[in-house]
Amino acid sequence: MKHSALLIGFVVLIALFPKTLRVIDDTASAQTAPFYQGKTIRIIVGFTPGGFYDRWARLLARYMPKYIPGNPEMIVQNMPGASSVIASNYVYNVAKPDGLTVGMPINSLYLDQLVGRQEVKFDVRKFEWIGTQEKYSTMLYMRADAPYKSVGDILKAKEPPKCGATGTASTGYIVPKLLEESVGAKFNIVLGYQGGSEIDVAVERGEVICRGQDIASHFGREPFETWHKKGFDRHLVQDPQKRDPRLPDTPTIWELMDEYKTPESSRRVAQVILTTNEFGRAMMATPGTPPERVKILREAYAKAMRDPDLIAEAKKGRMDMEPSPGEQLQALAKEVFDQPPEVIARVKKIMGN
Repeated sequence: MKHSALLIGFVVLIALFPKTLRVIDDTASAQTAPFYQGKTIRIIVGFTPGGFYDRWARLLARYMPKYIPGNPEMIVQNMPGASSVIASNYVYNVAKPDGLTVGMPINSLYLDQLVGRQEVKFDVRKFEWIGTQEKYSTMLYMRADAPYKSVGDILKAKEPPKCGATGTASTGYIVPKLLEESVGAKFNIVLGYQGGSEIDVAVERGEVICRGQDIASHFGREPFETWHKKGFDRHLVQDPQKRDPRLPDTPTIWELMDEYKTPESSRRVAQVILTTNEFGRAMMATPGTPPERVKILREAYAKAMRDPDLIAEAKKGRMDMEPSPGEQLQALAKEVFDQPPEVIARVKKIMGN
Protein backbone atom coordinates (compact mmCIF):
# COMPACT_ATOMS: atom_id res chain seq x y z
CA MET A 1 0.00 0.00 0.00
CA LYS A 2 2.80 2.36 0.88
CA HIS A 3 4.52 1.81 -2.47
CA SER A 4 1.19 2.21 -4.30
CA ALA A 5 0.57 5.58 -2.60
CA LEU A 6 4.03 6.79 -3.56
CA LEU A 7 3.51 5.68 -7.15
CA ILE A 8 0.16 7.50 -7.39
CA GLY A 9 1.72 10.67 -5.93
CA PHE A 10 4.57 10.51 -8.45
CA VAL A 11 2.15 10.09 -11.36
CA VAL A 12 0.11 13.11 -10.18
CA LEU A 13 3.29 15.19 -9.84
CA ILE A 14 4.37 14.29 -13.38
CA ALA A 15 0.92 15.23 -14.67
CA LEU A 16 1.06 18.61 -12.97
CA PHE A 17 4.71 19.33 -13.81
CA PRO A 18 4.14 20.92 -17.28
CA LYS A 19 1.44 23.20 -15.83
CA THR A 20 3.78 24.17 -12.99
CA LEU A 21 6.51 24.97 -15.50
CA ARG A 22 4.07 27.13 -17.50
CA VAL A 23 3.13 29.10 -14.36
CA ILE A 24 6.80 29.69 -13.54
CA ASP A 25 7.52 30.68 -17.14
CA ASP A 26 4.56 33.09 -17.26
CA THR A 27 5.66 34.70 -13.98
CA ALA A 28 9.18 35.18 -15.31
CA SER A 29 7.86 36.71 -18.54
CA ALA A 30 5.70 39.14 -16.60
CA GLN A 31 8.70 40.17 -14.54
CA THR A 32 10.92 40.77 -17.59
CA ALA A 33 8.37 42.42 -19.91
CA PRO A 34 9.07 46.15 -20.44
CA PHE A 35 6.80 48.43 -18.41
CA TYR A 36 5.57 50.23 -21.52
CA GLN A 37 4.62 47.08 -23.42
CA GLY A 38 0.91 47.21 -24.23
CA LYS A 39 0.56 50.66 -22.67
CA THR A 40 -0.57 54.01 -24.08
CA ILE A 41 1.22 57.30 -23.39
CA ARG A 42 -0.81 60.50 -23.64
CA ILE A 43 0.71 63.82 -24.71
CA ILE A 44 -1.40 66.63 -23.22
CA VAL A 45 -1.12 69.70 -25.45
CA GLY A 46 -2.22 73.01 -23.95
CA PHE A 47 -3.59 74.38 -27.23
CA THR A 48 -6.11 73.63 -29.94
CA PRO A 49 -5.20 71.42 -32.95
CA GLY A 50 -3.42 72.90 -35.95
CA GLY A 51 -0.70 74.98 -34.34
CA PHE A 52 2.97 74.07 -34.00
CA TYR A 53 2.61 72.75 -30.44
CA ASP A 54 0.03 70.29 -31.73
CA ARG A 55 2.02 69.47 -34.86
CA TRP A 56 5.19 68.73 -32.88
CA ALA A 57 3.26 66.58 -30.41
CA ARG A 58 1.81 64.47 -33.22
CA LEU A 59 5.18 64.13 -34.91
CA LEU A 60 6.80 62.97 -31.66
CA ALA A 61 3.89 60.59 -31.04
CA ARG A 62 4.79 58.80 -34.26
CA TYR A 63 8.53 58.51 -33.61
CA MET A 64 9.19 58.27 -29.86
CA PRO A 65 7.53 54.83 -29.41
CA LYS A 66 10.18 53.34 -31.74
CA TYR A 67 12.76 54.07 -29.06
CA ILE A 68 10.79 53.06 -25.96
CA PRO A 69 11.19 49.43 -24.83
CA GLY A 70 7.83 47.77 -25.35
CA ASN A 71 6.84 50.07 -28.23
CA PRO A 72 3.78 51.64 -26.57
CA GLU A 73 1.10 53.58 -28.40
CA MET A 74 1.38 57.37 -28.08
CA ILE A 75 -1.64 59.63 -28.56
CA VAL A 76 -2.23 63.40 -28.43
CA GLN A 77 -4.95 64.98 -26.31
CA ASN A 78 -5.63 68.71 -26.74
CA MET A 79 -6.54 70.54 -23.53
CA PRO A 80 -6.61 74.28 -24.37
CA GLY A 81 -7.26 77.11 -21.97
CA ALA A 82 -5.41 79.91 -20.14
CA SER A 83 -2.29 79.54 -22.30
CA SER A 84 -1.85 75.89 -21.25
CA VAL A 85 -2.20 76.56 -17.51
CA ILE A 86 -5.20 74.22 -17.46
CA ALA A 87 -3.23 71.46 -19.17
CA SER A 88 -0.25 71.98 -16.88
CA ASN A 89 -2.44 71.87 -13.76
CA TYR A 90 -3.81 68.57 -15.06
CA VAL A 91 -0.40 67.00 -15.71
CA TYR A 92 0.86 68.20 -12.32
CA ASN A 93 -2.13 67.37 -10.09
CA VAL A 94 -4.45 64.89 -11.80
CA ALA A 95 -2.30 62.62 -13.98
CA LYS A 96 -0.70 59.66 -12.22
CA PRO A 97 3.10 59.87 -11.88
CA ASP A 98 3.55 56.65 -13.80
CA GLY A 99 5.22 57.86 -17.00
CA LEU A 100 2.07 57.41 -19.06
CA THR A 101 1.15 61.11 -19.21
CA VAL A 102 3.38 63.91 -20.49
CA GLY A 103 2.59 67.51 -21.32
CA MET A 104 3.66 70.06 -23.90
CA PRO A 105 2.96 73.48 -22.33
CA ILE A 106 3.64 76.98 -23.51
CA ASN A 107 7.31 77.96 -23.32
CA SER A 108 6.56 80.87 -20.99
CA LEU A 109 4.75 78.72 -18.42
CA TYR A 110 7.17 79.71 -15.65
CA LEU A 111 6.16 83.38 -15.91
CA ASP A 112 2.66 82.78 -14.56
CA GLN A 113 4.20 81.03 -11.56
CA LEU A 114 6.92 83.66 -11.15
CA VAL A 115 4.36 86.46 -10.81
CA GLY A 116 2.05 84.45 -8.56
CA ARG A 117 -1.05 83.86 -10.69
CA GLN A 118 -3.74 82.29 -8.52
CA GLU A 119 -4.74 79.90 -11.33
CA VAL A 120 -1.32 78.23 -11.16
CA LYS A 121 -1.45 74.97 -9.19
CA PHE A 122 1.98 73.68 -10.15
CA ASP A 123 5.67 74.28 -9.57
CA VAL A 124 7.60 74.38 -12.84
CA ARG A 125 10.76 73.29 -11.01
CA LYS A 126 9.17 69.97 -10.00
CA PHE A 127 8.05 68.78 -13.42
CA GLU A 128 10.25 66.07 -14.95
CA TRP A 129 11.49 67.80 -18.10
CA ILE A 130 11.99 65.43 -21.03
CA GLY A 131 13.44 67.68 -23.75
CA THR A 132 12.74 70.36 -26.30
CA GLN A 133 13.26 70.31 -30.05
CA GLU A 134 13.87 73.97 -30.77
CA LYS A 135 14.61 77.46 -29.57
CA TYR A 136 11.54 79.68 -29.65
CA SER A 137 12.09 83.12 -31.14
CA THR A 138 9.11 85.45 -31.47
CA MET A 139 7.86 88.41 -33.46
CA LEU A 140 4.95 90.85 -33.70
CA TYR A 141 2.90 90.92 -36.88
CA MET A 142 0.37 93.59 -37.84
CA ARG A 143 -2.28 93.87 -40.53
CA ALA A 144 -0.70 95.78 -43.42
CA ASP A 145 -3.71 98.08 -43.72
CA ALA A 146 -3.34 99.23 -40.10
CA PRO A 147 -1.93 102.74 -39.58
CA TYR A 148 1.09 101.42 -37.66
CA LYS A 149 4.05 100.88 -39.97
CA SER A 150 6.65 100.59 -37.19
CA VAL A 151 7.04 100.51 -33.41
CA GLY A 152 7.74 104.25 -33.70
CA ASP A 153 4.23 104.76 -35.11
CA ILE A 154 2.77 102.92 -32.11
CA LEU A 155 4.72 105.19 -29.78
CA LYS A 156 3.18 108.26 -31.43
CA ALA A 157 -0.35 106.87 -31.83
CA LYS A 158 -3.31 108.34 -29.94
CA GLU A 159 -5.06 104.96 -29.91
CA PRO A 160 -3.07 101.76 -29.17
CA PRO A 161 -3.38 98.81 -31.57
CA LYS A 162 -5.58 95.92 -30.49
CA CYS A 163 -3.68 92.60 -30.29
CA GLY A 164 -5.06 89.13 -29.56
CA ALA A 165 -3.70 86.66 -26.97
CA THR A 166 -4.69 83.35 -25.39
CA GLY A 167 -3.57 84.26 -21.87
CA THR A 168 -1.08 86.16 -19.77
CA ALA A 169 1.76 83.68 -20.34
CA SER A 170 1.24 83.57 -24.10
CA THR A 171 3.52 85.05 -26.74
CA GLY A 172 0.58 87.17 -27.85
CA TYR A 173 0.58 88.84 -24.45
CA ILE A 174 4.29 88.88 -23.63
CA VAL A 175 5.62 90.48 -26.82
CA PRO A 176 3.47 93.64 -26.65
CA LYS A 177 3.88 93.91 -22.87
CA LEU A 178 7.64 93.66 -23.23
CA LEU A 179 7.55 96.46 -25.80
CA GLU A 180 5.50 98.55 -23.38
CA GLU A 181 8.07 98.05 -20.61
CA SER A 182 11.23 98.40 -22.69
CA VAL A 183 10.42 101.21 -25.15
CA GLY A 184 7.05 102.59 -24.00
CA ALA A 185 4.82 101.38 -26.87
CA LYS A 186 1.21 100.93 -25.69
CA PHE A 187 -1.14 98.11 -26.74
CA ASN A 188 -4.73 97.06 -26.12
CA ILE A 189 -4.49 93.30 -25.51
CA VAL A 190 -7.62 91.15 -25.93
CA LEU A 191 -7.34 87.92 -23.91
CA GLY A 192 -9.27 84.65 -23.98
CA TYR A 193 -8.67 83.10 -27.42
CA GLN A 194 -8.37 79.31 -27.31
CA GLY A 195 -5.33 79.15 -29.59
CA GLY A 196 -3.18 80.98 -32.08
CA SER A 197 -5.24 79.84 -35.05
CA GLU A 198 -8.31 81.47 -33.53
CA ILE A 199 -6.40 84.76 -33.16
CA ASP A 200 -5.33 84.62 -36.81
CA VAL A 201 -8.98 84.25 -37.83
CA ALA A 202 -9.82 87.22 -35.60
CA VAL A 203 -7.15 89.27 -37.37
CA GLU A 204 -8.64 88.38 -40.74
CA ARG A 205 -12.06 89.49 -39.47
CA GLY A 206 -10.67 92.71 -38.07
CA GLU A 207 -11.57 91.94 -34.45
CA VAL A 208 -7.90 92.53 -33.59
CA ILE A 209 -5.08 93.71 -35.87
CA CYS A 210 -1.91 92.25 -34.38
CA ARG A 211 -0.45 89.25 -32.62
CA GLY A 212 2.80 88.23 -30.96
CA GLN A 213 3.80 84.86 -32.39
CA ASP A 214 6.75 82.52 -32.72
CA ILE A 215 8.73 82.96 -35.92
CA ALA A 216 8.81 79.26 -36.87
CA SER A 217 5.03 78.85 -37.04
CA HIS A 218 4.58 82.21 -38.80
CA PHE A 219 6.74 80.96 -41.65
CA GLY A 220 5.66 77.32 -41.44
CA ARG A 221 1.93 77.16 -42.08
CA GLU A 222 -1.19 78.79 -43.41
CA PRO A 223 -2.72 81.32 -43.38
CA PHE A 224 0.63 83.11 -43.39
CA GLU A 225 1.89 81.81 -46.73
CA THR A 226 -1.21 83.25 -48.38
CA TRP A 227 -0.96 86.43 -46.32
CA HIS A 228 2.60 87.02 -47.46
CA LYS A 229 1.68 86.51 -51.11
CA LYS A 230 -1.16 89.01 -50.78
CA GLY A 231 0.79 91.47 -48.62
CA PHE A 232 -1.82 91.10 -45.88
CA ASP A 233 0.54 91.56 -42.90
CA ARG A 234 3.77 93.31 -41.94
CA HIS A 235 6.36 92.44 -39.33
CA LEU A 236 7.21 95.08 -36.73
CA VAL A 237 9.69 93.49 -34.31
CA GLN A 238 11.46 90.22 -33.46
CA ASP A 239 13.24 89.09 -30.29
CA PRO A 240 16.37 87.09 -31.27
CA GLN A 241 19.73 88.71 -30.52
CA LYS A 242 20.38 88.68 -34.29
CA ARG A 243 17.82 89.13 -37.05
CA ASP A 244 16.29 85.91 -38.27
CA PRO A 245 17.11 85.28 -41.98
CA ARG A 246 13.37 85.16 -42.67
CA LEU A 247 12.98 88.66 -41.21
CA PRO A 248 15.98 90.55 -42.58
CA ASP A 249 14.23 93.93 -42.54
CA THR A 250 12.55 93.59 -39.12
CA PRO A 251 14.36 95.17 -36.15
CA THR A 252 15.05 93.14 -33.02
CA ILE A 253 13.83 94.27 -29.63
CA TRP A 254 17.49 94.63 -28.65
CA GLU A 255 18.02 97.11 -31.49
CA LEU A 256 14.95 99.04 -30.38
CA MET A 257 16.23 99.14 -26.81
CA ASP A 258 19.49 100.60 -28.12
CA GLU A 259 17.59 103.14 -30.22
CA TYR A 260 15.33 104.24 -27.39
CA LYS A 261 18.08 104.03 -24.73
CA THR A 262 16.34 101.51 -22.51
CA PRO A 263 17.86 101.48 -19.00
CA GLU A 264 19.86 98.48 -17.82
CA SER A 265 17.21 97.48 -15.27
CA SER A 266 14.63 97.03 -18.05
CA ARG A 267 17.13 95.06 -20.12
CA ARG A 268 17.60 92.61 -17.24
CA VAL A 269 13.86 92.17 -16.99
CA ALA A 270 13.69 91.55 -20.73
CA GLN A 271 16.37 88.88 -20.39
CA VAL A 272 14.35 87.04 -17.72
CA ILE A 273 11.22 87.12 -19.84
CA LEU A 274 13.01 86.07 -23.01
CA THR A 275 14.34 82.95 -21.29
CA THR A 276 11.08 81.57 -22.69
CA ASN A 277 12.95 81.13 -25.96
CA GLU A 278 15.17 78.44 -24.41
CA PHE A 279 12.22 76.24 -23.46
CA GLY A 280 10.92 76.02 -27.03
CA ARG A 281 8.02 73.56 -27.17
CA ALA A 282 9.21 71.34 -24.36
CA MET A 283 7.82 68.06 -23.09
CA MET A 284 7.54 67.32 -19.37
CA ALA A 285 6.19 64.53 -17.15
CA THR A 286 4.30 64.55 -13.86
CA PRO A 287 6.40 65.13 -10.72
CA GLY A 288 7.19 61.88 -8.94
CA THR A 289 7.46 59.84 -12.14
CA PRO A 290 9.92 57.00 -11.40
CA PRO A 291 13.49 58.00 -12.41
CA GLU A 292 13.95 54.94 -14.62
CA ARG A 293 10.87 55.92 -16.68
CA VAL A 294 12.00 59.55 -16.91
CA LYS A 295 15.32 58.22 -18.24
CA ILE A 296 13.51 56.06 -20.81
CA LEU A 297 11.42 59.00 -22.01
CA ARG A 298 14.42 61.34 -22.20
CA GLU A 299 16.46 58.81 -24.18
CA ALA A 300 13.53 58.11 -26.54
CA TYR A 301 13.03 61.84 -27.08
CA ALA A 302 16.70 62.40 -27.83
CA LYS A 303 16.83 59.46 -30.24
CA ALA A 304 13.66 60.63 -32.00
CA MET A 305 15.32 64.03 -32.52
CA ARG A 306 18.12 62.23 -34.40
CA ASP A 307 15.79 60.05 -36.47
CA PRO A 308 16.39 60.85 -40.17
CA ASP A 309 12.71 60.39 -41.02
CA LEU A 310 11.57 62.76 -38.27
CA ILE A 311 14.15 65.30 -39.35
CA ALA A 312 12.93 65.01 -42.94
CA GLU A 313 9.30 65.50 -41.89
CA ALA A 314 10.19 68.50 -39.75
CA LYS A 315 12.14 70.04 -42.61
CA LYS A 316 9.28 69.45 -45.03
CA GLY A 317 6.88 71.07 -42.56
CA ARG A 318 9.30 73.99 -42.04
CA MET A 319 9.54 73.18 -38.34
CA ASP A 320 12.73 74.52 -36.79
CA MET A 321 14.99 72.10 -34.91
CA GLU A 322 17.58 72.94 -32.25
CA PRO A 323 17.12 70.27 -29.53
CA SER A 324 18.03 70.59 -25.86
CA PRO A 325 18.04 67.65 -23.38
CA GLY A 326 15.71 67.35 -20.43
CA GLU A 327 18.53 67.71 -17.92
CA GLN A 328 19.33 71.16 -19.34
CA LEU A 329 15.70 72.25 -19.09
CA GLN A 330 15.51 70.91 -15.53
CA ALA A 331 18.38 73.19 -14.53
CA LEU A 332 16.92 76.14 -16.44
CA ALA A 333 13.57 75.75 -14.68
CA LYS A 334 15.35 76.26 -11.37
CA GLU A 335 17.70 79.03 -12.49
CA VAL A 336 14.94 81.25 -13.89
CA PHE A 337 13.42 81.60 -10.40
CA ASP A 338 16.71 82.73 -8.87
CA GLN A 339 16.15 86.45 -9.42
CA PRO A 340 16.53 89.57 -7.24
CA PRO A 341 13.26 90.84 -5.72
CA GLU A 342 13.36 94.03 -7.79
CA VAL A 343 13.51 92.04 -11.02
CA ILE A 344 10.58 89.87 -9.92
CA ALA A 345 8.64 93.04 -9.11
CA ARG A 346 9.28 94.45 -12.58
CA VAL A 347 8.24 91.19 -14.23
CA LYS A 348 5.02 91.23 -12.18
CA LYS A 349 4.35 94.75 -13.43
CA ILE A 350 4.79 93.68 -17.05
CA MET A 351 2.56 90.65 -16.55
CA GLY A 352 -0.21 92.80 -15.08
CA ASN A 353 0.20 91.95 -11.39
